[in-house]
Amino acid sequence: MKEISFAVVHILLIASSLSFAGEITGTVSTKGVRDSRDVVVYLKNVPGEFLPPVEHLRVDQKNLEFIPHILPVVVGTTVDFLNSDDVMHNVFTPDKNYDRFNLGSWPKGEIRRYTFEAECADVCAPVMLCNVHPEMEGYVVVLENPYFAVTDKKGSFSIKDVPAGEYEIALWHNKLKGKGSTVTVPESSSVNVELQMKR
Repeated sequence: MKEISFAVVHILLIASSLSFAGEITGTVSTKGVRDSRDVVVYLKNVPGEFLPPVEHLRVDQKNLEFIPHILPVVVGTTVDFLNSDDVMHNVFTPDKNYDRFNLGSWPKGEIRRYTFEAECADVCAPVMLCNVHPEMEGYVVVLENPYFAVTDKKGSFSIKDVPAGEYEIALWHNKLKGKGSTVTVPESSSVNVELQMKR
């Protein structure tokens, strides 16, 4: 009986916390690039402790590209790098602002993995390169919490299940700069923001 009661209370607590969560939607307009995709929109200084996902995330090396090109993750997340091409690939970062690493080279069908454990004052975005194919480039954006989104070609984004409150919203792009904003998230509805970035 006690176990059942505890389970019921636990479910009610989860339901209660979700009922006080809202959504941030919006658009990031950009200047100086072909479209508005691949902007990481994220919240800063969200209170609480955020654990990385148990399941690994994946970046595919396919058609001589990193897919996805931009991958935001929570600190401590393990990323699997899969080679789907008929050639050897490599993954390394020379980024001075992050832990440099080199996973070596491996053939089609194999995976090498890396856990992004280092924290930064705001955001870490080490570039992922392949020393076999210098034209390949991708980014893993390491963030403090899971409240983030990546824009589509039109610049649209959505961050769901955000606890009600006031937050600082920030932007990252590998070529653009832009100011964030302050946003107040309602308890059970959405708020829309319009943001801008340029070279």
